[in-house]
Amino acid sequence: MKDVIVGIVAILVGALFCFRGWLAMRLVIPIWGAFAGFVLGAGVIQGWTGDGFLSTTLSWVVGIVVGLVFGVLAYLYYEVSVIVAMAFIGFAIGVGVMSAIGVTWSWVLVIVGIAVGLVLAWFSIISDLPTGLLMALTALGGASAITGGVMLLVNRVNVDDFANGTTTKDLLKDNPWWYVLYIGLVIAGVGAQIVFREKIERSLRDTWTDQGGRHIRSA
Repeated sequence: MKDVIVGIVAILVGALFCFRGWLAMRLVIPIWGAFAGFVLGAGVIQGWTGDGFLSTTLSWVVGIVVGLVFGVLAYLYYEVSVIVAMAFIGFAIGVGVMSAIGVTWSWVLVIVGIAVGLVLAWFSIISDLPTGLLMALTALGGASAITGGVMLLVNRVNVDDFANGTTTKDLLKDNPWWYVLYIGLVIAGVGAQIVFREKIERSLRDTWTDQGGRHIRSA
């Protein structure tokens, strides 16, 4: 019974992240960041004043302000981290290429490295690379959870296998059909997330267009 319950939960959670992971993470990360910031801000005031937790107006105000700041940072952090990572990768590529062709002037290496880094950072912004990576990573994780859940339901594995540190990848190697299921879920998950995101953006554009048209007619 334990394996069945865990398997069903794994499939449900895995499906959420596999097919709606982009939206789920974009919602969960800021909410968790805001909550952590709220607790931190209120806790700092508690330690400073010696009053009880959230017992004063000041602790509530500081908690809310810090929570909002942390929520915004949590929302932006993933995209910022990917952009910064791409900039560093570009810098390394630029320096490596210049060194490979025999350039030894340090200032040339630095300038080229910075230039390539800026180009890759700019490309990651205009191509919406952070969102693409988020979709891919959540699809991979969700597909792994679904596959593991299905294996639990058909008694291919049990909960103790995972408790002992065995990963879904370790269990897939014994039967290639599980790989087919896993890869199929990843592809379907990424495709579903892309379609879902486009539907949301199209709905938002239509809403703004309709509102703009009504404003023009009313004027």
